[in-house]
Amino acid sequence: MTQLWDFSGGVHPFENKHQSTSRPIRMAGIPERLVLPLQQHIGEPAEVIVEVGERVLKGQKIADVTTGMGVPVHASTSGVIEAIELRPVPHPSGMSDWCVVLKPDGEDQWCQFEPIGDYHKLDREKVLHLIREAGIAGMGGAGFPTDIKLRPPRDRKVETLILNGAECEPYITADDMTMREHATEVVNGLKVMAWILRPSRCVVGIEDNKPEAIAAMREAVQGTQIEIAVIPTKYPSGGEKQLVQILTGLEVPSGGIPADIGVMCQNVGTAMAVSRAVFEGKPLISRIVTVTGKAVGEPGNFEILVGTPVSYLLESAGLQKSQLNRLVLGGPMMGYTLTTDTIPLVKTSNCIIAATIDELPAPPPEQPCIRCSQCAEACPMELLPQQLFWYSKASEFEKAEHLNLFDCIECGACSYVCPSSIPLVQYYRYAKDEIRKQRAEQLKSDHARERFEARQARLEREQQEKELRRKERAKAAAEAQAQKQAEAEQSVAEGEATDERAAKAALVQQALERKKAKAAQTAEPAPAAAPAVEQPDIETLEKQLMQAETKLSTMQGMLEEARAQQADNVEKLERAVAKNHDRVERAREALAEARGQMATNTSDASSE
Repeated sequence: MTQLWDFSGGVHPFENKHQSTSRPIRMAGIPERLVLPLQQHIGEPAEVIVEVGERVLKGQKIADVTTGMGVPVHASTSGVIEAIELRPVPHPSGMSDWCVVLKPDGEDQWCQFEPIGDYHKLDREKVLHLIREAGIAGMGGAGFPTDIKLRPPRDRKVETLILNGAECEPYITADDMTMREHATEVVNGLKVMAWILRPSRCVVGIEDNKPEAIAAMREAVQGTQIEIAVIPTKYPSGGEKQLVQILTGLEVPSGGIPADIGVMCQNVGTAMAVSRAVFEGKPLISRIVTVTGKAVGEPGNFEILVGTPVSYLLESAGLQKSQLNRLVLGGPMMGYTLTTDTIPLVKTSNCIIAATIDELPAPPPEQPCIRCSQCAEACPMELLPQQLFWYSKASEFEKAEHLNLFDCIECGACSYVCPSSIPLVQYYRYAKDEIRKQRAEQLKSDHARERFEARQARLEREQQEKELRRKERAKAAAEAQAQKQAEAEQSVAEGEATDERAAKAALVQQALERKKAKAAQTAEPAPAAAPAVEQPDIETLEKQLMQAETKLSTMQGMLEEARAQQADNVEKLERAVAKNHDRVERAREALAEARGQMATNTSDASSE
C-alpha cells in the first residue's frame, strides 16, 4: 500500500459533484462559429499561418510558435477562415486577444495524419516533437507546454512521475469522468510519458470520493508497475505541490518546481491527449468540460471542440436563463465570474457553473480584519495571509514579495474561511500583477539603459578612432614637411636652389613680357577714350629685388663660413654666389627699366 503524508491547512467545502456525474460524457457537436485564441498556453502566442477565406481541414495547423516557448493551434473542424480579429477570451479581466474565427462547413473532414505503431522504436526527441506538434499543453492548470515540461534539466533526474487525478475543487468532474470512461487512454498516455522520463516510480493520485474512477484505473493498470494511490478528500489536495507532498513526503522549495526534488506532475486530461497524439496521430482539438449548476436542466460532462462558445455549450446543457444569476468559468474556489457568454472554451477550460442566486449568492460586504488567524490555519502553503493582505492593500509590494507572495497558489482557502468576507485572493492577484508590471517596466528600463550605454560607447569609440586618424595625418604631414625642409637644405648646400630661383625669376620675367604684349595689343587709340596705359608692378619688383639681395647676403655669409670650415665647398658656394650676383644685377636692370617706362608713360599721358 502506498504511504501517504499530509499537508498543512486545507478546507472541506461542499463538493456538489453529484449533479454532473449522473450522465455519461456527451458530444457537444459543432457550433456555427469556432473562435480559436492564438494564446491558449503559457509562453509566446502562436502566429497565424492561414489567410481569411482559406478552407482548412480538421486537425490542420492554423497557427504556430516559431520562436520561444509555445505550441501550435489546430482547426477543430473543417471549414473556412472567416476572420482574424480581436475577440474576448477567457481571462479574469475580460480582456480581448487575437483569435481565428472558423466557420464550419459541416463536413468535419480530417486532414491526413500518421499514427505511430510502436513508439519504442522511435527516438525520444521524435516523440517529444510529435507531442509538441499536436499542440498539447497542460490541461489542468496554466497550460504549460507538455513537451517542454517533459524535458527536465539534465542535472535533475525525475524519480517519481505523478498523474494528478485528485480533482479536489467542488463542482468539477471532468477528470473523474475521463478516468471512468477513458481509463485505458489515460494509462497509455502515462506510459508514453514514463518511457520519455524513465522514472523509478509512477503513481496516480485520486481522491477517495471517486470510487468509480478508482476502480476503472485499477483495472487499466493491471500488469504494470503503476500505483493507484487513494488520498483523503481535502481541498486543495489536487494542487501540484500539495499532491507531491501527499505522495512523496517532499516539499517543493519556495520559488521552485517539483523537478527540483525529482518529481513531475501531469494531468489526467494531458495524458489522454498524449495518447491520442501518439497512437492516433490526432492533435489536441477537443477536451472534456463539466457543465453544472442549478440553472442548467441537463448538467453533465461534454466533449467539446476547442473554440466552442460558452453560450453554445450552455444551450446543449439546457440553460434556463430565467434562473441564471452568475456564470463562473472554473470552480467556485479558483474560478472567476464571466461577464459574457460569447467567450470561447480553450485547452485549459474544465468547467462552467451556471449558478442560481441561492446557489452562489453574492458575497457580503467586506468587513475589517478581526485578526482571528483562520486564514493562516487554512493556508496550504503555510504563508501569512493577514500580513500579505495588509501589504497588498497598502501597495507595499516589496514587503509582500518578501513574505513569499508568489508562493500563493490562489486556492481561495483563506477567503473561504474569512469571517470578515475579505476577498483575500483578489488582493493577492492584484499585488502579483502590479509586481509583474513593475518588473516588466524595470526590464524595459534596463534594456533602454543598456542601449544608451552601448550607443555612448560606440560614439566615444568612433571619436577616439577619428582623433587617432587625425593625429596620424598630422604626423604624416609633419614628416613630409620635415622631409621637404631637409631636401631644401640639401639643395641649397649643393647649389641647386639657386637654379630653381633663377628658373622662377625667368618665369616671372616671361609673365611680365606677356603682360606687356597684351597691354600693347589692347592699347590702340579709340575716338572717345584715351588709350590704356600699362603700369608696371613696381612693388612686386622691389620685393623680388629685396628677396634676391637677402639671399645674396645669406650666400655670402655661408661662403665666408664655408671658407673657414671646409675648403671643398668654397668653389661651389662661389659659383652659387656668382649666379645670385648676376640675378641681382638683372633684377636691378629690370627695376630701372620699369621705372623709366613708368616715367615715360606718365609724361605721355600728361602731354595728351
